[in-house]
Amino acid sequence: MTAKRSFLPARFWGLSNKLIATIIAVILLVEIVFYVPSLALFRANWLNDRLRVGVVAARVLDAVPDVMALPRNLTDRLLTSAGAHAIVYRREGQSQLIELADPVTLDVVATADMRQTDFMTLMLGAFDTLFANPGRTLRIVGQGDLDDSLVELLMPERPLRQDMLDYSRQIGVLSLAVAAATAVALYLLASFLFIHPVRRLTENMLAFRQAPENGNLIITPSTRRDEIGVAERELASMEQDIFSMLRQRRHLADLGLAVAKINHDLRNTLTSAQLLSDQVATLDDPKVQRLAPRLVTTLDRAIGFAQSVLEYGRETSVPPVPTPTRMHSLVDDAAFDARLVGHPTIAFINELPLELQLNVDANQMGRVMLNLLKNAREALEAANGPAEPAVRATAQQTEDWITIEVSDNGPGLPPRARENLFVAFEGSARAGGTGLGLAIAREITEAHGGQLLFIDQPTGTRFDIMLPRSLEVSP
Repeated sequence: MTAKRSFLPARFWGLSNKLIATIIAVILLVEIVFYVPSLALFRANWLNDRLRVGVVAARVLDAVPDVMALPRNLTDRLLTSAGAHAIVYRREGQSQLIELADPVTLDVVATADMRQTDFMTLMLGAFDTLFANPGRTLRIVGQGDLDDSLVELLMPERPLRQDMLDYSRQIGVLSLAVAAATAVALYLLASFLFIHPVRRLTENMLAFRQAPENGNLIITPSTRRDEIGVAERELASMEQDIFSMLRQRRHLADLGLAVAKINHDLRNTLTSAQLLSDQVATLDDPKVQRLAPRLVTTLDRAIGFAQSVLEYGRETSVPPVPTPTRMHSLVDDAAFDARLVGHPTIAFINELPLELQLNVDANQMGRVMLNLLKNAREALEAANGPAEPAVRATAQQTEDWITIEVSDNGPGLPPRARENLFVAFEGSARAGGTGLGLAIAREITEAHGGQLLFIDQPTGTRFDIMLPRSLEVSP
């Protein structure tokens, strides 16, 4: 047995994963766009903080006539607080210098002029620091507290670069957290509004494609007014049209195959009726009384045959309209219409649970029960049956199915009827019957997603109506 091919997309390529990945990618791209200016501002603030310490040192230098007279521990503290090797204060063409007791050899020096505050310069400086040689020395130049003063700091660039890397990692973690949280929130919203409805449409189309004769698979449109709501309504209309066309095609095919039989039987029957009517017209009263019943019976048979053919050809093939239905009451009503209730010789036993309630079309399922019960009654009336003829309706439940059994203790079906049991115009067990009742009953059962089966047994006749357990209405 070959495995059924699945047309559903792999979960990795589903809309849900694509949506989450797209949202995260877009948010990260937006974060990158904002990250560069943010990193430039971080570097500028970091350098300005160091310059402020340099300005404080410049005030000290400006207040002391002789820089050399400053205590070494004070100058070292100023340099340590700024993280600098040296601080230079320039004013009115004069320069004053504070440096560490042990001067540092400067190899590569990069200048950061904080007087240039345009955004492009700040961003280029940030990238220069981030990707430069970590061993460089940074020369920071900035405005002092007086208009004609300048402050310069010489310091290693490594602490700035390390702080920028730490800041970048924090921004990265925060960006991922924001992206993930936003993606989940948007995904939940989009799932409710779009993904689940689209998935419902997709799954319904795949299921209906596998069993277009099952009317229960026709999608029930929602009340949405957007494009998805339009798609649901159009899909429901299309599935109803396909459902009706398939059933009508089956009916037309059965009618086409039976046209020859219908014409032949009707011609013979009506010819007999015509001959009898001619004889009746020429006979005296005693013979009229004897032939008149035969004439009426023959004409009734012709009319009944033609009527059953017309009903089958005019079958509207509407899909079932499920409503919660108590099956015990439905079977009782069908038994009454089939003239089993109160029958003088045939007992009717309804053993369906009173609480059994299914979501089915009561009118259509009533036709199925009426046909089966009527066939059972006619079989028992026509046969030299048992001493106590009876028709019984019971129900069995399994994990997947609810089975309604209709059985009688009559003589059973003849072999010819069993061979073409559900074939229109071929499956009748009665002389002159059309066999349309069981064909229609099978179609109705299949439209509910179920099956109508004949169960072979030693005595009597039994039919099983198998309906999906999903139709059961919870109490």
